[in-house]
Order: sequence, then structure tokens, then C-alpha cells
Amino acid sequence: MSHHRTAILLNPGSGSINDSDEIKAAIEQNLPEADILISKNPGDIESIAARACADGYEAIVAAGGDGTLNEALNGCMSVDRPVTLGLIPLGTGNDFARVVGLPTDLLQALQVIRDAHVRKLDVVRVTGAQTRFMINVAAGGFAGVVSEKLTPDLKATWGPLSYLRGMMDALGEMQTYHARIRIDGGAPEHIPMLNVVVANGSHVARGIPIAPTADPSDGLMEIVAIREVPLTSLALLAPQILAAAHMDNAEVIHLRARHFSIESKPSMTFNVDGEVMGEGAFEFALLPGAISFLTPVNPDRG
Repeated sequence: MSHHRTAILLNPGSGSINDSDEIKAAIEQNLPEADILISKNPGDIESIAARACADGYEAIVAAGGDGTLNEALNGCMSVDRPVTLGLIPLGTGNDFARVVGLPTDLLQALQVIRDAHVRKLDVVRVTGAQTRFMINVAAGGFAGVVSEKLTPDLKATWGPLSYLRGMMDALGEMQTYHARIRIDGGAPEHIPMLNVVVANGSHVARGIPIAPTADPSDGLMEIVAIREVPLTSLALLAPQILAAAHMDNAEVIHLRARHFSIESKPSMTFNVDGEVMGEGAFEFALLPGAISFLTPVNPDRG
């Protein structure tokens, strides 16, 4: 592919970007043929990506965090032409970079874009009150409440511990969701649960291996749910999750699916690739190999 048609979408508001001029200079030096498009306002990346796709760019590279990547993905998926997506990880969590083995070092990440090695990755279409596309993880129920607690202030104060801090804050609002789920169009099942995670990628919330065996190129989503358990059991489960050792736990439901739907009482809020989607019934449909993605030739899976 000719590098002539690469658009780098830079989000100066992303997590660890303190000096966007420095980053811009590094991009210009290492990818001189690429066009840098800078977002002025939050939420701009999606429309910039859609426009870049429509304008015929062959590669759309998100320079920012997981949220920036999700916006770029949604912009690209809204335009009906094949495009290659890339990521220069500049966020605080960089979970998807971890999933595909992308280096977080800026110059190494730029080298990946230059090498132009492509992998086909699955995308998940999420339908609730609106339709969104995700590439990594959606979390509902308790996990969704935790996401709401993770304010920028909390992240700034607690850093890597912010997720655990958010979990503590959310425990007070813990509730059981009486969920009705369907897997691949099968008969509905009723399961009382605390939360559910729909995973295309394996890591979430700054490196928590919530679905250790999830692979974004295997044509399946992984569904991980925690049954209704007493708080004491949940306290024991938390360290297992951090150590990726929770899949054998009897309180954990682990399923693989191409299509998953869920509704519950009370209604769950879902956090989809870091973006909160309101309450209601949700459907997740896997679109196999829906996007080409720039990945390292020999990824170092974190």
C-alpha cells in the first residue's frame, strides 16, 4: 500500500499527551508522507475519521487512547469502503495496544505504521438505544457502574489503582441484575448476575485481563459474567481477576458466541470501549474480520 494515503488523527486531549507539538514533530519526521488531522473538540475524531475514509485515505491511524481508537473505528465503519485502521497508543490505559501487542513507545509505534503489516480483526456491533461499533470490551452492570465512577479526577489521583478505587466506590451501589440472555439465537436463559463483560479483546481498565483467552481475530466474542454472589465472595474474586485466574471459578460464567443479547431488571448501563451507553436491552453481533488493522510483525503480547 502506498503510504501517501495515511491520515493520522491526533487527539490532543488524550491521556498521556502533554506535548502534542513534540508528538506532531515525531510523526512528521518518521511518517513524512502522512497527513496529520488534529481534533479541536471532544468527540471530533469520529467525524474526522468518516471524512478521511470518504476522502479515500487508505489508512486511518488513531493517535490517542482507547477512546480515540473507538471514535476512529466508528467513523470508519460508517463509510462503506474498506480501510485499514492503525493506532499510535498515547492514552492512559492503552488496553487495545496490549491486546494486539503494539509498543507504547512512540518511535516503535510509528515504525509499526511504517511497516504496514496488516491483520484482519473482528469488530462487534452493539445495538442499544443507538448502534455503536467496538473493538475491545463492553462492560455492563457492576462493571458499568465502576466505569461511571472513574472520573478524570479519580484517575489523576489514583493512577493505576483508580480501577480498584472505583470498585470500592461502586460496591455501595452493588445490585443483582435479573438478566435474560440469548446466545446465538438460542432459547432465553434467566441468570441473576452482578455484571457482564462482552469481550473481543482480552484486557480492560489499564491492563486487567478480564477475558484472558479472548482473541480479536478468532470470529467469536467471549462473554464473562459474575453470578449473584455475596460481597465476601466478590472480594475473593477480585484478586483472581487481576491474576487472570478467574475463569475456573464456579461463580464466573464463561461463554463464547457470535451473537449475544441481554436485557435485565433493573436495566444495565454498558460501557462500550470506554464510552457509556444508556440503559435498556442490548444486542452484540460479531462481524468477523470486519477491519484491517496495522499490527507488529512479531507482536510482544503484554
